[in-house]
Amino acid sequence: MPDKKLTVIVEQCLSPVPGGTGRYATQITAALAASAPAGWQVRTVTAWHRDLTRARIDGADGPHRLPAGHRVLNQLWRRGLPPTVRGAAVHATTPLAPGRQGNAVVTVHDAVPWTHPETLSPQGVAWHRDMVGRSMQRARAIVVPSQAVADDLAGLFPASSRRLHVVPHGVTAMDPPVDAMARRKRMGLPAAYFLSVATLEPRKGLDVLIQALARPAAGDAVLAIAGQPGWGGVDLLATAAAAGVPPERLRLLGRLDDDDLASALQGATALVAPSRSEGFGLPVLEAFAAGVPVISSDAPALVELSAGAAMVTPRENAVELADALAAVHTDANLRDGLRDRGLARARDFSWHRAATTLWELHLSR
Repeated sequence: MPDKKLTVIVEQCLSPVPGGTGRYATQITAALAASAPAGWQVRTVTAWHRDLTRARIDGADGPHRLPAGHRVLNQLWRRGLPPTVRGAAVHATTPLAPGRQGNAVVTVHDAVPWTHPETLSPQGVAWHRDMVGRSMQRARAIVVPSQAVADDLAGLFPASSRRLHVVPHGVTAMDPPVDAMARRKRMGLPAAYFLSVATLEPRKGLDVLIQALARPAAGDAVLAIAGQPGWGGVDLLATAAAAGVPPERLRLLGRLDDDDLASALQGATALVAPSRSEGFGLPVLEAFAAGVPVISSDAPALVELSAGAAMVTPRENAVELADALAAVHTDANLRDGLRDRGLARARDFSWHRAATTLWELHLSR
């Protein structure tokens, strides 16, 4: 039996709105388990939940419940209190990490609580600043998904910048199922539409995208949005009504499983990512891997990720975004070029590569 355990905190898998960080937790844990060195085993833990189904990950032992519910655990660890996490090494897939364990490596997905605090709830800003700030001082290492996030955190915590390590995410293969067309019909998707994959919250810039739909250049384009409501009370139908966009031009799909998401991606004219800020941009990378053209904002992490493979427009600029929608919709050569560049860019990323780098961090002395 393996005598050493890497314990991974996968609480985000059980969040009501897991988002991209939930996908990261699932995929990186599975990759860590698949690439475990001889004598090591990956073990997972969560807060106390009745149903742990969504946190069960192939190859990992667990999940095991900690003796505190999610909200209590958040506050205990915010104060540096127990419970501790057993294991020769610990990996926190979000800033939710025990405060007094020097063997922990912590993934910090973005610096939004400092760079764009207005796009988060005040409680979220305070909690993340406390948790990330302490990890920057005490964790064995801090993993970030992009150089953009590393630069932000190094500027905020210059004395701790040596703890920062850029480990880009991988990409999840999502082949469309054989009934993809039927699934799109069930979701109410027309023959042509743009797709955005995002939690419904202010940071994602969906209001700017809807304003772009209202511009004459966008014509009668249909927008499908896959994602759950987050914080902030974002009401896209009300936003559309205020902008003069009729409701039939929106398809609010909610949270999709991978087969439905792959089906929606397959039929999309382009994926649109108008975010005000990102730490990485998993939906963009997944669109690249699926051969779907991408239009993104100029948020630094998205520019870094796309490396010229996406059509980039300025944040908050609905006019230029509408022009980009029109160009991609009407120009087949442009779509083909974006598709080819995206497929090539996606080949630069893998969960196995990310996991191998994380194992090197955990095993280094």
